[in-house]
Amino acid sequence: MAAGMPLSFCGDKVPSAYGINDGVLNNGCFVDALNLVPHVFLLFITFPILFIGWGSQSSKVQIHHNTWLHFPGHNMRWILTFLLLFVHVCEFAEGIVSNTTMTSNHLHLFMPAFMGFIAATTSVVYYHNIETSNFPKLLLVLFIYWVLAFITKSIKLWKFAEFGIRFKYLRFCITALLVILYGLLMAVEINVIRVRKYVFFTNPQKVKPPEDLQDLGVRFLQPFVNLLSKATYWWMNPLIIGAHKRPIELKKIGKLPIAMRALTNYLRLKDAYEDQRVSRATVRTGSEPGPNRTGEDPDRAPSIWRSMYRAFGRPILLSSTFRYLADLLGFAGPLCIYGIVRNLDDENNNTSANKNMENHFRVYFMYTTELLENSSVLAVLLFLALVLQRTFLQASYYVTIETGINLRGALLAMIYNKILRLSTSNMSMGEMTLGQINNLVAIETNQLMWFLFLCPNLWAMPVQIVMGVILLYNFLSWSALVGASVIVLLAPVQYLIATKLAETQKSALEHSTDRLKQTTEILKGIKLLKLYAWEDIFCDSVEQTRSKELTSLRTFAFYTSMSIFMNAAIPIAAVLATFGVHHFLTSSIPSPSQAFAALALFHILVTPLFLLSTVVRFAVKALVSVQKLGEFLQSDEIGDDSWRNGDISVSLDVGKKHLGMTKAINRKQPIRYQMDNYEQPSRRAMRPTETEDVAVKVSNGSFTWGNNQLTLSDINIRIPTGQLTMIVGQVGCGKSSLLLAMLGEMQAIDGRVYWSKLPDCEMAHEGNISWSETEDSEEDVGSKNRNSVAYAAQKSWLLNATVEDNITFGSPFNKQRYKAVIDACSLQPDIDLLPFGDQTEIGERGINLSGGQRQRICVARALYQNTNIVFLDDPFSALDIHLSDHLMQEGILKFLQDDKRTLVLVTHKLQYLIHADWVRKLSCDAKVTMKLKKQLKDSTLFFTLLTFCVQIIAMKDGSVLREGTLKDIQTHDTELYDHWKTLMNRQDQELEKDIQQDSQTTLERKTLRRAFYSREPKNQMDDEDEEEEEEEEDDDNFSTTTSRRSKIPWKLCGCYLSSGGFFMVFLMVSSKLLKHSVIVAIDYCLALWTSTNQTAENLQNRTAANQTAAFLQNGTGSINSTDISPQPEQDVYYLHVFFVLCAAGITLCFITSLSVEFLGLSAATNLHHNLLNKIIHAPIRFFDVTPLGQILNRFSADTNIIDQHIPPTLESLTRSTLLCLSAIGVIASITPAFLVALVPLAVAFYFIQKYFRVASKDLQDLDDSTQLPLLCHFSETAEGLTTIRAFRHEARFKQRMLELTDTNNTAYLFLSAANRWLEVRTDYLGAVIVLTVAVASIWSGRPGGGLVGLGLTYALTITNYLNWVVRNLADLEVQMAAVKKVNSFLGTESENYEGSMDASQVPENWPHDGEIKIHDLCVRYDPMLKPVLKHVNAYIKPGQKVGICGRTGSGKSSLSLAFFNMVDIFEGRIVIDGIDICKLPLQTLRSRLSIILQDPVLFSGSIRFNLDPERMCTDDRLWEALEIAQLKNMVKSLPGGLDAVVTEGGENFSVGQRQLFCLARAFVRKSSILIMDEATASIDMATENILQKVVMTAFADRTVVTIAHRVHTILTADLVIVMKRGNILEYDTPDTLLEQEDGMFASFVKADISNSFLQQGHRNITSKPTIQQDAVDKLKHRYCKKQRLDYSS
Repeated sequence: MAAGMPLSFCGDKVPSAYGINDGVLNNGCFVDALNLVPHVFLLFITFPILFIGWGSQSSKVQIHHNTWLHFPGHNMRWILTFLLLFVHVCEFAEGIVSNTTMTSNHLHLFMPAFMGFIAATTSVVYYHNIETSNFPKLLLVLFIYWVLAFITKSIKLWKFAEFGIRFKYLRFCITALLVILYGLLMAVEINVIRVRKYVFFTNPQKVKPPEDLQDLGVRFLQPFVNLLSKATYWWMNPLIIGAHKRPIELKKIGKLPIAMRALTNYLRLKDAYEDQRVSRATVRTGSEPGPNRTGEDPDRAPSIWRSMYRAFGRPILLSSTFRYLADLLGFAGPLCIYGIVRNLDDENNNTSANKNMENHFRVYFMYTTELLENSSVLAVLLFLALVLQRTFLQASYYVTIETGINLRGALLAMIYNKILRLSTSNMSMGEMTLGQINNLVAIETNQLMWFLFLCPNLWAMPVQIVMGVILLYNFLSWSALVGASVIVLLAPVQYLIATKLAETQKSALEHSTDRLKQTTEILKGIKLLKLYAWEDIFCDSVEQTRSKELTSLRTFAFYTSMSIFMNAAIPIAAVLATFGVHHFLTSSIPSPSQAFAALALFHILVTPLFLLSTVVRFAVKALVSVQKLGEFLQSDEIGDDSWRNGDISVSLDVGKKHLGMTKAINRKQPIRYQMDNYEQPSRRAMRPTETEDVAVKVSNGSFTWGNNQLTLSDINIRIPTGQLTMIVGQVGCGKSSLLLAMLGEMQAIDGRVYWSKLPDCEMAHEGNISWSETEDSEEDVGSKNRNSVAYAAQKSWLLNATVEDNITFGSPFNKQRYKAVIDACSLQPDIDLLPFGDQTEIGERGINLSGGQRQRICVARALYQNTNIVFLDDPFSALDIHLSDHLMQEGILKFLQDDKRTLVLVTHKLQYLIHADWVRKLSCDAKVTMKLKKQLKDSTLFFTLLTFCVQIIAMKDGSVLREGTLKDIQTHDTELYDHWKTLMNRQDQELEKDIQQDSQTTLERKTLRRAFYSREPKNQMDDEDEEEEEEEEDDDNFSTTTSRRSKIPWKLCGCYLSSGGFFMVFLMVSSKLLKHSVIVAIDYCLALWTSTNQTAENLQNRTAANQTAAFLQNGTGSINSTDISPQPEQDVYYLHVFFVLCAAGITLCFITSLSVEFLGLSAATNLHHNLLNKIIHAPIRFFDVTPLGQILNRFSADTNIIDQHIPPTLESLTRSTLLCLSAIGVIASITPAFLVALVPLAVAFYFIQKYFRVASKDLQDLDDSTQLPLLCHFSETAEGLTTIRAFRHEARFKQRMLELTDTNNTAYLFLSAANRWLEVRTDYLGAVIVLTVAVASIWSGRPGGGLVGLGLTYALTITNYLNWVVRNLADLEVQMAAVKKVNSFLGTESENYEGSMDASQVPENWPHDGEIKIHDLCVRYDPMLKPVLKHVNAYIKPGQKVGICGRTGSGKSSLSLAFFNMVDIFEGRIVIDGIDICKLPLQTLRSRLSIILQDPVLFSGSIRFNLDPERMCTDDRLWEALEIAQLKNMVKSLPGGLDAVVTEGGENFSVGQRQLFCLARAFVRKSSILIMDEATASIDMATENILQKVVMTAFADRTVVTIAHRVHTILTADLVIVMKRGNILEYDTPDTLLEQEDGMFASFVKADISNSFLQQGHRNITSKPTIQQDAVDKLKHRYCKKQRLDYSS
């Protein structure tokens, strides 16, 4: 076509071109002009509507998505329009190519196609706007357009047929396709008119948008947007771009559409599961023996696989279809490369076309196959194929992920529903452990979800492999099969490596668990380790375990690197084998087109074969998961409640609810309790016959836990209404089992449990709670109260929620009642200590509360509920005497009696029997009555007690021993009564110490205060960033936030790499660069080799090209490469070079894969080692202000990320980046014109990755943060099953689970959609790069075919790796947060272990005397804090026994820490035996002193290890220490003696024994100074006596400093120091201090003695006097004499 050829519509060479002599329609140009009319009509009509109407509207009003509405045939219209656009592109290409063969320009050949493309685009934009505005009348314009276009195209087709133009011509085929498409679009439009009746009908149909779109909370719009937005995830743009300005929060991602919610999917799966059960039941009964049921075993459990297929099969089939289409389109790449390179090599392409010129209508008509011989057309086709392939692939991924998430939601709901119905015996007998349930929830459901993600690969991959091998064979005949077999044969090796990886990971996990256990122990006992200077010993033991873990990690790294190596090396090996064998067989080389098409095919083949190992592994895991799930779903369930009332009828409402369920889901109302309605039969009304004075009655009851052994037998009891019933008996006699049997938790072998119906007047008794506020009707409330039992289990169970939520437990909040309950349970002082009062979140399982606090919150929950019946199972077990008394009087006797509630109390504290009986016995004695009244300080309570009838049920060995009041038992069973009396006296004696000491509760509160106090500065520690200015800046400064959030953490990457070591970094970088250079060299060598004779032997090449062209046209014969015969010497030279390069490439692949993994391992080793050393040598203050969980996170989650996640991410990132960069370099060197297009592409890529990384990080955080509450909720439910069922709160908990599941699924779906958003964009960018390369290569005309093939092959690899660059970058950024957190701890200052004196200068026997001089001592915990000790002066003589006392916070413990230089001594000094302790090295100082702490600390290991971790003492010495601590006999009786096992925390010994071990440990260290820091605070009287005795005898010659919170422990001391607010207030002997009546020490003693008197009012003390007691009695006597008190009284 000449450059200056004039433009004309019908061509200007033939005058008759515009003539109509043969008839108007016989002029081809006129017919084409006629085809322009509909397009012009559409553009003329729609442009004003679009730009004037909607343009002005959208600029003013943002149309909200609730107006979106899909008209009928929405998806069909979009698909047809896309096909129409594609056909118009083909029509345009055909017109352009035909036009180039003509002597003059014929615009009519391509102008209608161009206008048709514009019109089709406009039609879909116009339709979208009408649809979103719900204004169907304007669709009439489109209807007219389709009719006109159909008519004009039909005329053209008719004329073609008339002139004998048939299917062999491309233009005929295109016209026929257009007629069909316009016809179908016309049919779609008619269907819209038929359904919506918007025109030609009198009553147009009014349609509302889907319910989800009317709900503004639904933000996940993928199911509702149009097809284009679905395919490109365009609707995600606002979220992803908005994340750059403001972090994505849960509120922003909103709710899920109804179809994706867990409840909807659960019902779908449940129905599929139950249908099988129903059909099998039908088979069993013999009715309807249909042919489909003959093969089924009626007794077999329903198949979960079948249920999953029935519920979720359709989307999986859809996904598989998309996958097949994508895989088939994937082969367009190699085929188009083949065509383009071949066509470029064929110099006679245009001339051959001119020879076969076909003229009809005075224009050239092209053959159908001819178009594919044009390189430009192939380039455009390649671009379109890539775009479509990637779109289908991402659609397939999205559908499988969405289905997987839906399946997981359904399975979680199914598991949860089963948990709520699990038989209690399953849990208690160990058949179903909490760990198994957690595994089901966290692991098995995820395995199935991942299997679903990967399952389309199972059937798509074989097709892909077969197709690839067929094409390879077609290109390179037998030699191709050799290359393919290399890949296929090495696939099993990859599978083997994958299984080895799984095994190694398991062993690494075991070592990691051991290391974490040791680390936890160290951190919990860090204070003791520092005081005894044992940090390094324990540090070494952790390092030993870590070295075992690192051995496993090394193996893991090796297998990982082998996997990476094979992935990279196999394509090289396959190419080498193929071309080597090809040369050997044919003594020639393939043409460039064949070579590079084969290379692209090898790249395609490697992916499925390596994915195969992963898919097979996940398939095996999925089979195991389904088996476990099946076993769980078939496990025993709790019996139906209806047996309690002797009737097993089920309400008819259930069936109605079941039938109406599907409709109910789609209503606008919130789906509250619907899952419950679907599942649970409604409670039937109780029998009126049981409404006497009995609340619960058990007759002839025999109950078991399911192991065929009767736990309870012959139970006949009546629980009177509105009274207190106490169940008593020894441990293990069945008290708790009786409560659970009444609640229906045990299996009933015989007998009945009856629950009475309360009179209507009592139903809503207790006006404090207004139930009318709730949605339930009054009748429902009554039944709810009647059937619900307020139950406090023996083992306290709390939710991970606020204190208030734990107490109200779903009931409406009533301030007055709430306060009364709090007071009754003495919770106010505890609440006051919490940082946010009762709004403080309780940790999982109440981790941040003591046992007593947890127990009282559980009791408060039971008291707060407005139920008629309350069951309390041993509520006093974790409480001290003060709290137990208060709870009994204020809570149980007063609060519940005011409510007229029926109370069943299980207890083994028999003093409460006497407590209740006191009232009855003493009522006649007026004097005692008055005293008691005074003591109770509440006359109402007193009279309540008098009238309060107490029923007692005494149990023994699983049956009822006695039933009646205490008086009845005293009368009828004197023996039992006497036995009880003995037990009561014994319990009273044990309780004496509780009266004499600060109560256990005070200690708990102290601990609580410290625990929460230490949490306050955690924010300072948590995210210590290098850029601390962040906190100072204003939050609204978006630009700064934006730049910070999108910044790649290069500094952290540098820190991580430097931890790996310079050599490893150098090796990695150099080997990576070399590897990629060699790979480029291999491909470049191939390009040169295949092109080597093109220029020298043009003729031969031309012949070869003609043969291949003939093959394409006629479709016969095979493409052989034997026609090319280069010079043998040159050929052999290239083969040798190629072989050497391939060998070098494979070697470098191996080195590279190893270097990255071992760099990661080296970094992990160093980071953990440094972290452990920093933490263990940090000052004690660090552990006070940093929560233990936070430190443990660094050693667990963060270390795991650094160990196992960063190395593969780093490898993948560097590989993807270098591949892309080398590809761009190769392309730029072949076609420099590409660099012009690269600039806008690079800019687009920069912005895509910038926005994605920020959004991905936020969504990943949301996914992680929403997963934890869900898992917690499952474990909480499993632990508190009996409580939930007793309260009848199953529905509320189900609702909560559904909400948590949906929230987590929403975050995960958005994350998945964000990944698709990125991949679609990077894939399209890749497609544009391929198009640019192809067009630049074709039009520049410079490079040879081999180099063009090379450029296109590399362009295709860019498409594959571009999104991985961004994904890996985003992942690395998230993972680098772990390095950042670890790094923040590495900045912690260590204690100064050196000291100014050398250890060798200190005498070996120092301290020899134990003389302590304190001069003007000032101490603080931190330079930023106020001093805790101010100018303290004291002198302690050698061997003196010193007691230090004072109120909480007076500085007693701080002084004890100062002796060990554990705190900052910023002024003054402590001199021990002539040496200033601040000058000593810390190791020396601390190893020469001894201390016994308040909390006994033992470590897992042996007894020997706990007494002497340094292994410096002889066995005799250890036995001597144990004898002194009175533990020798006990240890001798243990298997192993000194080597007997001590479990974690010393849990296999009692608290008293643990404290005695600590005493023995202090004795083993022969120090002349012993510090006792409140050592007797948490032990019983007997152990305390032993301890004091040892101190008096074994430590007689040593200086003992006792920090005391109970004054009687220091009354025999030589010197007493009383402290107040960091100062010494009193300093003298006990006798002298007692002389000062208004002194603090005297007041302490007075309070102590008052307590003793109070206790002696109703207790006989029978314990033997100890050495210390004699002294105490003397002092007390003296004190009483002085105060004129009668001591004997």
